[in-house]
Amino acid sequence: MGRITFQKRQKEMKRQEKQRAKAERRAQKKLTKNTEGGAPIEAMEPMEPLEPMETVETEPIPTDTEP
Repeated sequence: MGRITFQKRQKEMKRQEKQRAKAERRAQKKLTKNTEGGAPIEAMEPMEPLEPMETVETEPIPTDTEP
């Protein structure tokens, strides 16, 4: 019976360590995300101007309701 208790304790300790490591990774990721902040506007490459789309003539969609 002592063996089962030891296995349970080991399993619980492993679970707690895994949970602690996960929380640490989350905190590190959060710090990294906050410090990066993305590229500054000046560093971004300028976009080429978009060409206007051609207009397409469409017919109104008939409705099934009668007035």
